Amino acid sequence: MSAPTSPASPAELYRHSLRLLLDKDIPAWVDLWAEDGLMEFPFAPEGWPRRLAGKEAVAAYMRHYPDHIDLRDFPDLRIHETTDPETIVVEMRGVGRLVETGAPYDMTYIAVVTVRDGRIAGYRDYWNPLAVLDPGADFTRGER
Repeated sequence: MSAPTSPASPAELYRHSLRLLLDKDIPAWVDLWAEDGLMEFPFAPEGWPRRLAGKEAVAAYMRHYPDHIDLRDFPDLRIHETTDPETIVVEMRGVGRLVETGAPYDMTYIAVVTVRDGRIAGYRDYWNPLAVLDPGADFTRGER
C-alpha cells in the first residue's frame, strides 16, 4: 500500500505510516517520503546516525527494522497540530518485542513531522538513546 491518492492531512498521513510500520511494510512506509526528505535524531547515541538526507538514506536505515524490532502497537498516540498546517507534533509509545531476545520493547517518542505535497519532508525524532543499548535493539547494522 502506498501513500493515499487524495491529499491527506499530516495527521492522516502519519496515522497511515504507523499502520504500515505495524504491517512491517517498510517499502510502502518509505514510499510516503519525499525524495529530499530529512530524518533527524537529535538524541542519537554514538555510532547511530543523527541525520538522514533523502529517501534512499531513510530506506537504508529502516531496511532491517522489522528483523530486529517487532512492533505490535502504538498506544497513547497524540497528534498536535501547529500554527504551520504542514507540521504536526506527535507523542506516542511504540510497543512490541525485540526479535533476537524476545525481550519487551517499549519506547516513548516525540516527533516533529512536516508534510509537503502529501509526502513526509521532515521527521525530527526524539527518543531515548539508552533503549538501543539493549541486546537485539540495533537494527542499523543489518543481519547478524
